[in-house]
Formats: sequence, structure tokens, C-alpha cells
Amino acid sequence: MAPCPQWDELLFLRVAAGARVPELEKGTVRIKHPARVAGIIQAMKEQGTHKLQVISDFDMTLSRFGCNGRRCPTSHNILDDSRVVSEEGRRQLKDLLHYYYPIEIDPNRTLEEKRPLMVEWWSKAHALLSQQKILKGDIPQIVRESDVMLRDGFDELFNQLHKYNVPLFIFSAGVGDILEEIIRQANVFHPNVNVVSNYMDFDDNGVLRCFKAPLIHTYNKNNSVLRGTEYFQQLSARTSIILLGDSMGDLTMADGVPSVENILKIGFLNDKVEERRGKYLDAYDVVLESDETLDVVNGIRRYVLTETPGSPGQRRGCILASESDWVSLRP
Repeated sequence: MAPCPQWDELLFLRVAAGARVPELEKGTVRIKHPARVAGIIQAMKEQGTHKLQVISDFDMTLSRFGCNGRRCPTSHNILDDSRVVSEEGRRQLKDLLHYYYPIEIDPNRTLEEKRPLMVEWWSKAHALLSQQKILKGDIPQIVRESDVMLRDGFDELFNQLHKYNVPLFIFSAGVGDILEEIIRQANVFHPNVNVVSNYMDFDDNGVLRCFKAPLIHTYNKNNSVLRGTEYFQQLSARTSIILLGDSMGDLTMADGVPSVENILKIGFLNDKVEERRGKYLDAYDVVLESDETLDVVNGIRRYVLTETPGSPGQRRGCILASESDWVSLRP
């Protein structure tokens, strides 16, 4: 017999239904502090659409981790495995992946240990790619020939954020030229979308010669690489943030926001789920385990952006259980 859920878990199920976010009851969802999450979502709704912004990673967050038992490529993988990279180049890039990726996701290593090794990996990979004489004009075809997939529900997320004029900031350690092309080919590269990533630098003949600075890797996605962009300063009134990521390094993506009133951190736990579950539950408000969809994100976004008649006090009743509900749910 399954153990009885704790009373706060029962409360959260009541909250999820009352808040009209039934996606939070999916089997892939894990939440350590349910009542806190419910409070954040309600506060975002009461703040309103004009206060909201979304900050998201791209690879394995907006794009899929896998499909039918096969890994889907990241924006780096798309280049690494493409016809424009030599067989020897592909072998060397694969060797780097097999050496450094286990380090990247190792829950027993500290971020201080990982950071210099990520710089090594990214620097070596970019140097190898820069030797391949990749043409800027080949990028659209490289993306079309790849197996990249965006998560189910991506079109609803992008289109609805655009409809409600909610800024979507994509902060990626991938290849900006590739991920922008992915979004463009998916017909969701709207004016409200801004991207900060690793961009290729082409010569006058359109041949890749190097990658532009600063180098962005998994564990330096913070304000240190945003200096001079003034992006967050221009959105200083957007104090409610939905943050989407798939690694510990994504947790700092909102560090450049000058004023944060509400932030909901949603983490996609894609790999080594059992081994890393504890750390993700400690770090993210909502953890989605092996979930290749944006269902939960869209459910929350839908609730926050839907206007509810009545005063703030009346709206609060939609998501927070009453005192009698709390008592009745105690074991």
C-alpha cells in the first residue's frame, strides 16, 4: 500500500485544482514546498501581466532531452554531428563530450571544481569548430538536417507570451546562431524574444573564424556575462519571474534583475534522476522529472495571464485554501 501523503501535499493538490493548474498534478512533478509554490503563483497572478517576464535556458529546457529512447541534440551537438565537420573533428568533439559531460552533471563535485573544467571544454570545442571552415550560409540547412526537437507545447508558450507582450529572455551556453535558427524555423522567433549565448564570428567571406566573447558555459550564466547589455535594467518593472532551467548553473540566470518580488524556479531533471533528485528539489521550486513537455509551464503561464474578475481578496480565494481546508486536510 502506498504511504499516505503528507497534509501539505494534500493541500497542494487542493490548491492545484483551485488554481486551475491541473498540470501540477502530473506524475512527473515533484515539489518540496507545495504551499510556498502556490503562494508564489498566486502572487504573480495578482501582480499582473505587466510585471511578468520569463527567463529560460534553451538546450534540454526549451528543447527536448530525448525522444523514443534516443538523445536529442543540443545546439552544440547539431554542429558537432553535421556534415560540415570532418570525421576527425567529430571524433575529437565526441571525446570531449564523453570526458567532460559526466563532470558537468556530477552531483558530488562542487561548482568551484566544475567551472574551470567547463571553460576548458567550451574553449576546446570552440577551437575545434573554428578549424572546420563552417559557412554562415550553411546554418539553416544544418538545422533542417538535424534531429533537434523543441518540447511539446513550445508553440503555445512562445505565442502566448508574445500575445500578452511578456518578455522571454533565453540565456544559453549553447550556440546562439544555431538556437536562433531553430526558433526561426519553428516560426516562434517573436519580437519579445531576446537571446544571450555564444555567437560565431564570421569573416567577410562568411567563414567561421572564432567565437565571440564572452564565453558562456553551464556555470557562469549570471550577471558577470551580461554587463553592458542593460537588458534587465530596461525591464526593471518586470519583478515577477518564471525561471526555466535544467542544471544547477541555470539557477543564477536572474541574478541581473535589479528588483525581484516573485520568482518561480522550474527545473527539468532529465538525466540521472534518482541520483540528482535531492539537489534539484532543494534548488528548484518545481522539478519535472523526465518530462519532455512544457505542459506544467503552460499551465502556470495560463493561470497567471488569465484575468480573473473580482477584487484581489476574491482572487486570492481561487488558489489559497481557507483555514477550514487546512484543518480538514490534517492527518
